[in-house]
Amino acid sequence: MTAYMPGFTAALMAVFAAFLGAWYLGKVEGNFALLLFLVTTVCGLYWLAERLYFAPQRRRAVQALEAAQMQRLAQLKAQGIDKVDDADFAQARQTLAAQPWWLDWTAGLFPVLAIVFFLRSFLYEPFKIPSGSMIPTLEVGDLILVNKFTYGVRLPVLHTKLIDGTPPQRGDVMVFRYPPQPTQDYIKRVVAIGGDTVAYLNKRLTINGQPVATTVLPEYFDAQAMRYFGHIEEKLGERAHRAITDKDRPAFIPGAEQFPFTDACRYTVEGVTCTVPAGHYFVMGDNRDNSLDSRFWGFVPDANIVGRAFFVWMNFGNLGRIGAFN
Repeated sequence: MTAYMPGFTAALMAVFAAFLGAWYLGKVEGNFALLLFLVTTVCGLYWLAERLYFAPQRRRAVQALEAAQMQRLAQLKAQGIDKVDDADFAQARQTLAAQPWWLDWTAGLFPVLAIVFFLRSFLYEPFKIPSGSMIPTLEVGDLILVNKFTYGVRLPVLHTKLIDGTPPQRGDVMVFRYPPQPTQDYIKRVVAIGGDTVAYLNKRLTINGQPVATTVLPEYFDAQAMRYFGHIEEKLGERAHRAITDKDRPAFIPGAEQFPFTDACRYTVEGVTCTVPAGHYFVMGDNRDNSLDSRFWGFVPDANIVGRAFFVWMNFGNLGRIGAFN
């Protein structure tokens, strides 16, 4: 069995490397959570095999070598030879006891992979902000942490909820699996929860008939777009957040798709009004005129929730971005 393992392991690694290359080049669609689960599982099987079979096998081989060496030394001593060059024996013993490369790269990595998998699946998951849809709260290049247990504990890969948590609240910045394509993760702000009637008309947000408290701020300068935008502060619940609007964009929603519960929304030239179904959420980007969100593709079901974003842990282009956000 041991003789076949190097080739088998090399073949597995080649398949893994080919898949990563195809994923990077956009030839296949990857699922990092599933990939991490599979790699952790495979390395875990190697780790078990190492503990139960390969390590004991090496120990027995070392013991047999040591026994043969003791017998040889006894024979030589009986012949009056006391000094023996045992460098070859030491080298042979080290070779037999050493863990081979194919176990170093599998069983040796399993403890680290298991810790990463547990932390990422049940506690905190890192994400990188790829677009400007959440400006000014989050900027392109922000590396953020997402709390995976606030909204309830879910099984990785399967996404089945095991333990209920605190439901998402209006104003939360939430990461979720994009409903039209659940293999992609999106980040937006929750503006309405199940049972709410939410309206975004003439670029003004209203919840259950009550306009959201808004304060006009000085214009926001977007360094990437090299232009100024309208800048406001809104208060959803107890927390305030900032948002920006583009006065040159129309209020109506162009290109809205058909989606589950489409009939719960009414589109006009002024914008959109929706009644959020139970167990669903209406989300929007803080960059209101540059965000593909619930106005276009509908509601986020509870089953698609990933977690609550709460902290920027790094931005290599601007270290001042590090810190908590609303």
